[in-house]
Amino acid sequence: MLSNPSRDGALLVLNSGSSSVKFTVFRVGGEGEDIVTLFSGQLTGIGTDAVFSVKDTAGVSLARESWAERDTGGVAPLLRDLIAWIRARLADLPLLAAGHRVVHGGAGFHHPVWVTERVLDELEALVPLAPLHQPQNVSAIRVLAESFDGLPQIACFDTAFHHSEPVVARTYGLPRVLSERGLMRYGFHGLSYEFVARHLSETLPEVAKGRVVVAHLGNGSSLCALKDGRSIDTTMGFSALEGVPMGTRSGSIDAGILLYLMRQMGMDADALEHLLYHECGLLGVSGISNDMRVLLESDRPEAREAVDLFCYHVAKEIGALSSALSGLDALVFTAGIGEHSAPVRSRICAYLGFLGITLDEAANDRGEAAIAAPGSLPVYIINTNEEFMIARHAVTLLNARNAA
Repeated sequence: MLSNPSRDGALLVLNSGSSSVKFTVFRVGGEGEDIVTLFSGQLTGIGTDAVFSVKDTAGVSLARESWAERDTGGVAPLLRDLIAWIRARLADLPLLAAGHRVVHGGAGFHHPVWVTERVLDELEALVPLAPLHQPQNVSAIRVLAESFDGLPQIACFDTAFHHSEPVVARTYGLPRVLSERGLMRYGFHGLSYEFVARHLSETLPEVAKGRVVVAHLGNGSSLCALKDGRSIDTTMGFSALEGVPMGTRSGSIDAGILLYLMRQMGMDADALEHLLYHECGLLGVSGISNDMRVLLESDRPEAREAVDLFCYHVAKEIGALSSALSGLDALVFTAGIGEHSAPVRSRICAYLGFLGITLDEAANDRGEAAIAAPGSLPVYIINTNEEFMIARHAVTLLNARNAA
C-alpha cells in the first residue's frame, strides 16, 4: 500500500485531446483506501458545440451542460472553467496536484516526472513524433500552470513502460544514423499495460511472473508481450499507426503504398496523415463505422469483413508476440473492445488453438474475469484504468516530495 500524503486532498487527472478532455478526480490520504475515485467526466465537441458532463462512481449524473457559449474553439478557456467547477465541487478539500497522460516521452522520459519549464520545452520538442496528440497534452499543462500558480503537475508517459524492451525489439531496419535521430519503436498504451501488469502482480502473482500477452483493444488498439511484468515487445512502434487495424487507423501497411499514393495520386504529407489516422481501419474497410458495436450488429458483408480483418490481425500479433516471449502462459483482454465484446474475443481465440487456448463460451458471454475452458491456457479480462495509474504515480511523487 502507498503511504498517505501529508494531508487529505484531491488529485485531478487529465487526458486532453484535440476536441475533447477526459478527467477524473480522486481523493487521497486519510483512512481506508489510499486513492478513491470521486467523480469523472469529459468535455466533448470542443470547437463546435462543447458539452460538459460528469458522473459519480455509481454512474449518477452530477452535471450535463452545454458550454457552447463559452466555446471559443480552443481547449484553454474551457479548462479554466472546468477547474473552477471542480474546485467548487471539492469545497474545502484542497487540490494537491494534477496528473496528465502525455502520449510521447521520447527516448529521455522513462518515468513520470514533475513538470517544470524545462520539461515542458522538452515535451514540445517531441511534437513531431506525435503531432496529433502531443500539442494537446502540452497545452493542457501550460493552461493549468498559467491559471493556477503553484499547482504541482505530473506528466505520465504512454511510451515510458516500453523502455524495458531489448534493443532488437525497438530498432527498425534503417541506417544507424536515422535510428540515432530517434526513428525507433517507442510503443504506446504503456499506462494501460502498467495497470494490467500491476493488477496481475497483486491478484495472480504466479501468472504475473510468466509470459503474458495483453491485448489492449479499443478505437486505438495494440498488444504487448509481458515477461515478469515488464514489456518485452509491443505492436505499436514509432507512431500510433503501427500494428493491427484500428477504428480509423490503418495499422501496419507496406511503405510502398505510401510511395504509390504520393507519386501516382499526388498526395502530400498532410493528406497521407489524414488518410492513415482518420479514414482507414474498421471505418475504411467497412465504409460504415469505426464502432465495433455497429459493425457486429450489421448484416452487411463489408461489416463482417472489417471485423474479420481486425480479429485475424490481432490473433496474428498474439502469435508473433508469443514467439518473442518463447512461449505463452496467459492471454489478457483489456480496453473498450477487449473488455466488452464477447464476439470479438471469441473470434480471436478461435485462431489460437495451436497455443492451447480454448474459451469457455458461456463465461466469455458473461464477461467473467477468467474465460478459458478447463485445460486451456488461462485467458482473462481485466478492466484497465489508466487514470488510476496516473493517480498512483502522483501520490508516489507527492510522498517523495513530502519526505524530502
